[in-house]
Amino acid sequence: MIIDMHGHLGDILYPNGRRLIYEKGVTMQRMWDPQKTNEAQLNRTYGIGKLIYMVTGHWATLGQRARNFTATLENFQRSLEDTGIGLAVCLPIAPYLTFEDLAEAKLQEPRVLPFTSIDFTREHNIAEKLAGDVASGAMGLKLHPIIQNVSLHDPRSLQALQEFGKHRRPVLIHSGPSHYYLGKESVKNTPEFGKIKYIAEIIRNFPSINFIVGHSGLFWINEVCSMLAGLPNVWVETSFQSPRMVRKLIRLFGPERVLYGSDWPFGNRPPHLKIIGLACKNDSALKERLLYKNAKELLNLD
Repeated sequence: MIIDMHGHLGDILYPNGRRLIYEKGVTMQRMWDPQKTNEAQLNRTYGIGKLIYMVTGHWATLGQRARNFTATLENFQRSLEDTGIGLAVCLPIAPYLTFEDLAEAKLQEPRVLPFTSIDFTREHNIAEKLAGDVASGAMGLKLHPIIQNVSLHDPRSLQALQEFGKHRRPVLIHSGPSHYYLGKESVKNTPEFGKIKYIAEIIRNFPSINFIVGHSGLFWINEVCSMLAGLPNVWVETSFQSPRMVRKLIRLFGPERVLYGSDWPFGNRPPHLKIIGLACKNDSALKERLLYKNAKELLNLD
């Protein structure tokens, strides 16, 4: 059994993201995609670090946008079958893609583990909304301050955390400044909202919530390690990290706090699985922890 702790279904960048879930025969636009190069190198930066992202930023954003538009149920199922993954967390980003959209998809594909999200674009009863989603099967809460363009310190984000904390389920936060829109649309996101210092403040202010740090900070993983290692309510997820960095996460956070994730379709699953294998070397018990046991325990799965 393998559990992918970070993935998506549907369009998370534009309205009516549900529609993409059920499209057929969708393939990625042909283009130069820096992430493909990164995956071939197993996300190794060879000491260059975030300079790679800064240099290729425009093309990297184009590539990840193209990957976003491949997040169909058909492609999702094919990816699971190709890699032998048994369960996959799917993360909504309201208002574009909602818990209801994923709950509907789960009726067709039981391997979907849906999280919920908050629609910050309208007034509604947040406590009632979250309670209803948990009762309907939401496994956790996803916050993406960059795409949602809402700071983690915004009163609405704080209210969502206060209310969701009552349900004793994990909160996955995107971490690391990143871009999703280009040109005139750039005003739709605020990359700075993904800075690790803001995430660290929130995690320290809500010690009763179990937080999953998405991507372990991307290129800012060293900040994640220095600010968050040792906190009892932190788990780290491995998407876009190299074998060496995954080993660092295991060493600093402990083998029980590291979770395999791919961020599919933004990341392909096979190279991310290979990274886990290399990071764990010949330790089958450690590999099992990262690929399955830690997620099973955190999500309280039967």
